[in-house]
Amino acid sequence: MTSLFNAKHPLEMWAGIECTVNRVGDEYFDQLERNGHAKRLDDLELFAELGIKKIRYPVLWEKIAPHGLETADWSWADERLEKLHKLGITPIVGLVHHGSGPRNTSLVDPEFPQKLAVFARAVAERYPWVTYYTPVNEPLTTARFSGMYGHWYPHGRDPLTFVRALLGECQAIALAMKAIREVNPDAKLVQTEDLGKTHTTPKLAYQAEFENERRWLSFDLLCGRINQTHFIWEYLCNCGISEAELEASAKNSYCPPNIIGINHYLTSERFLDENLKIYPTWTHGGNGKDKYADVEAVRVCAEGTAGAYILLKETWERYKLPIAVTEIHLHCTREEQLRWFYEVWNAANKLQDEGVDIRAVTAWSLLGSYDWNSLLTRSVGYYEAGVFDLRSPNPRPTAIAKLVADLAYGRQPNHPLFETPGWWRRPERLEYPAVSCFHEGCGTEVVPAASRPLLIIGAKGTLGKAFARLCELRGITYRLLTRQEMDITDAASVNAVFAELKPWGVVNAAGYVRVDDAEREPHVCLKINTEGAEILATACAQNNTALLTFSSDLVFNGAVTNPYVETDTVAPLNVYGCSKVLAEKLVLQANPASLVIRTSAFFGPWDEYNFVTIALRELSAGNTFVAAEDAVVSPTYVPDLVHASLDLLIDGESGLWHLANKSASAQLTEGIAWADLAKLAAKQAGVSISSLVALPAQELGWIAPRPSYSVLGSSRGEIMPCLDSAMSRYFNERS
Repeated sequence: MTSLFNAKHPLEMWAGIECTVNRVGDEYFDQLERNGHAKRLDDLELFAELGIKKIRYPVLWEKIAPHGLETADWSWADERLEKLHKLGITPIVGLVHHGSGPRNTSLVDPEFPQKLAVFARAVAERYPWVTYYTPVNEPLTTARFSGMYGHWYPHGRDPLTFVRALLGECQAIALAMKAIREVNPDAKLVQTEDLGKTHTTPKLAYQAEFENERRWLSFDLLCGRINQTHFIWEYLCNCGISEAELEASAKNSYCPPNIIGINHYLTSERFLDENLKIYPTWTHGGNGKDKYADVEAVRVCAEGTAGAYILLKETWERYKLPIAVTEIHLHCTREEQLRWFYEVWNAANKLQDEGVDIRAVTAWSLLGSYDWNSLLTRSVGYYEAGVFDLRSPNPRPTAIAKLVADLAYGRQPNHPLFETPGWWRRPERLEYPAVSCFHEGCGTEVVPAASRPLLIIGAKGTLGKAFARLCELRGITYRLLTRQEMDITDAASVNAVFAELKPWGVVNAAGYVRVDDAEREPHVCLKINTEGAEILATACAQNNTALLTFSSDLVFNGAVTNPYVETDTVAPLNVYGCSKVLAEKLVLQANPASLVIRTSAFFGPWDEYNFVTIALRELSAGNTFVAAEDAVVSPTYVPDLVHASLDLLIDGESGLWHLANKSASAQLTEGIAWADLAKLAAKQAGVSISSLVALPAQELGWIAPRPSYSVLGSSRGEIMPCLDSAMSRYFNERS
């Protein structure tokens, strides 16, 4: 995929922080507290390094003045806005972000617009140099979630509450901007809204027409388009709003945006189908006239979705106002996040070349987000990484950060991963029987271009096969090689393959893994695990190729009671552990850019020879199964390991990193004994443990000594899901 750069009017790179403070009942959910930015001023330095020009930044009513302006605390905003000013980043100040204001008001409070305007004036007076404002983020979306679907306060579930909330928000925007402009006449409104599109079967075309007009409501109100000739006028009146009230609200909402901000997500395009039997019951709904399923269009439309290019073009043709893409986020694997951002960036550049006044694309969300999988109705800590990953001690830049910086500074991104289209452009996106949605504006499938592969070494092993399987799923071009195709202990063989295939990266999933046998044939173990790894590292260094290789928890001796981290001293007890210690040293000497992942105790759904699968098979048959009761390990679910490893490789991480599934208990990385792991699996499977025999490790007849405690923690980042989640998915993926 070639990026389009417009040298005459280059797109600006903006950024934003997920800063929602929404109310559910009497509880406020605060993203700034969850992501830690509330307490980290230094984040702004990291953001500045990306080369961003503007940032959507919160000065939120609920946080600054929850009990009124008399007791307002401006200290947080003072410090951060001053810092942004010094860094040369222009803030686009947001006042309400999916919220409903302090406790003394709500979206349906008749005084909500005036109350917000009072706060807005106070902000403008305190920061007269601030020019760009978003008084209310996504008013239409917020009104739907708060007034129609009942997710957020005031939890309305009827059309009238929805309309009153929307009218109140739009009047609040107009009054807020009026108050701000009385202080700063040059103030500009950047009005954001989520924009999607509805596709349907022919029978439901009338519903698509309605949905595709309603999506413009907030912009139409602000642009003065709502009158008796408007398509939605009758609907608004039928919701319970009198014509006189609607006329007054429309008049009081007039405040055309200086920049229309389009927030676009894959899930915002929907498909409606009256053929309910095709779809799961949780998708079923209706409009009072017809019943239909409501699903993501990307999962069913044969020709694909409209996508960012078409939606932005529709926005321009409707309003002829300057546009910015103000949110694009995809919760997915790293390469898909990159592809999504890059596709939208290129769409914006293409439109700019065609004469559309499009100003910027926004890197959203810089710090990721929490609990959007439940639409912010629960606080359970479900995290989606963004430009930075917060699961490390400090915000860790991901590959998205490099892409953002490259685009911001005018550098051409060139990673081979961009040559494969995103999953939303590939045939495997379809989850239901494909339905033709073709009309002017639908996207098309993209045929992947030939690209440099990721080499996976270890075609016959559990890990190598898992990498191949998941690379296929993720759209990562790969070559899975046997020892006959490339012998890693033979430098000539390695160099020949590199010359032929020119890989961008290598995953070394090969190795000698028979721990007890290694005591009898140490030379074989060392040759494969140590010499082979060093040869690969050397070849990767010479060819500027990324390398991912694996080590083991058996590099430790177990003489501790707390989880091992990457900087702890190694002291192996057996030949296998020694081979891994030496391999780590030689690999990082030969190629310091290598990523070496220590892991342990594999289990997974796709092979029959891992501990969990064998334990369940034997216990289900009533056969005696013996397991150590005093050897405590960190079980690692192979699909999680592969996904996390690939993300880290794409991020360009290097050095040692520990990856294992953490316990879901209060002691997050406490580990589990082998016998207890068998019990956990049996419990979830509903299998009797009557034939399970738990013995001390010394009675199991192991030839190679093993540590009694080899639990892996990490000082670099706990990025793996918890063990309970992994075990549940193990059963789902085996079925």
